[in-house]
Amino acid sequence: MERKSYWPILVIGVLLVVMPFAMSLPSRSSAGQRMLNDFHPMMQQASVDKTVAFYHQTFIPLGVVAKGGIAAAGETSALFAGLASGLHMTPAQLQSFMGTNYPAMAQLLSQFPQLVPVFSQVGPGLVHFAPLVATMQNNVKNYAAIDSLPNFNLFTWFFVVPGLLIVLFALMGLGVFTRRTPRTALATASTPMERELVGTSTKAS
Repeated sequence: MERKSYWPILVIGVLLVVMPFAMSLPSRSSAGQRMLNDFHPMMQQASVDKTVAFYHQTFIPLGVVAKGGIAAAGETSALFAGLASGLHMTPAQLQSFMGTNYPAMAQLLSQFPQLVPVFSQVGPGLVHFAPLVATMQNNVKNYAAIDSLPNFNLFTWFFVVPGLLIVLFALMGLGVFTRRTPRTALATASTPMERELVGTSTKAS
């Protein structure tokens, strides 16, 4: 190969070495590997199946309870007033009676008004998380395929090492590591004057 042919090769090698660092590939690939590691337990088939089951079998049915809780909160005052009247008790007496005999129910009924803001977010929350659950369910195999790749922290070296080898090859082709001997210089001299000058310098040395 002619010497000038090695210059494009040298440029390619230098680019392979420099570009990963210019693109911050070491830090980005490290972040990608940390993300894969963090998602690994959640994206296993058994874990995803459990997430899907919780969403469809638990959280969606709780949406109906939340709607009922919002409606019940508006009826709490009327309920206590009706019970007090029917039992011929004052509201304070009814509250004491409920607290003594039915403490859990009394506490639940008393908290309904404060739970209305929470209940009102259940429906939108179910809508918000539906795509996330579906995405997890549909990408278990895709995640496994990406997770089976070599460690992302090695990606920088997949470019740098070949780049260094290409640079070394190009520099060798350009003669950087070879020292021209006087005999070689004499052989490559193109004119009699150049050969005479080279010969003179050789004898002098």
